[in-house]
Amino acid sequence: MKRAVVLLSGGLDSATTLAICRQENFAAHALSFAYGQRHAVEVAAAKRVATTLGAHEHRVAEIDLRIFGGSALTSHTPVPKNRAVDKRQQQEIPVTYVPARNTIFLAYALAWAETIGALDIFIGVNAVDYSGYPDCRPEFIRAFEQLAQLGTRAGVEGGRFRIHAPLIAMSKAEIVRRGAQLGVDFALTHSCYDPKADGRACGECDSCRIRLQGFAEAGLADPIRYAEQ
Repeated sequence: MKRAVVLLSGGLDSATTLAICRQENFAAHALSFAYGQRHAVEVAAAKRVATTLGAHEHRVAEIDLRIFGGSALTSHTPVPKNRAVDKRQQQEIPVTYVPARNTIFLAYALAWAETIGALDIFIGVNAVDYSGYPDCRPEFIRAFEQLAQLGTRAGVEGGRFRIHAPLIAMSKAEIVRRGAQLGVDFALTHSCYDPKADGRACGECDSCRIRLQGFAEAGLADPIRYAEQ
């Protein structure tokens, strides 16, 4: 069985990506990050998802992006609430963007992949229902794949790295349906940028609103608990 590194945040996108990786018969080495984000709920969700979906191994890398700040997720900047869900109406990059986060995460994934002899990396980025992040676009994925070839021993010795982004052109509703088909237990996932102290999702941040709309359009109930519940 071929090995692959899967970036796993604990959200519904990364959970569905892990399920796709497993369906494609990869031994999935899941990688999550405690990067100084404003809550630990995300990492706990990733651990649950990795176990349930049969990851071969799950590691949590501890890094601290709070030393740079620059994001509502790594500083005391308030998380925007109740913004328009239609991202086509939003041109600005929101304050929940974490500078270079996917570049950093993919670099860690690449290092682990090269160490274990894997040439495949899975990431759950999406360029349709997303918050305007530049590191979720197809051109970014293509550029990093080229970087992987140029900057690694495995690449220069003839290995061909592939960065899989199976959700990149899917709507959130399509992602929800795909995950459901693959048996993802969405009750184990977490998407909220600003959860309550008891772990309930706020229901008002961009991530919550996009998630709720996705479930509604998919005709399915979102099984997680929200603050108003």
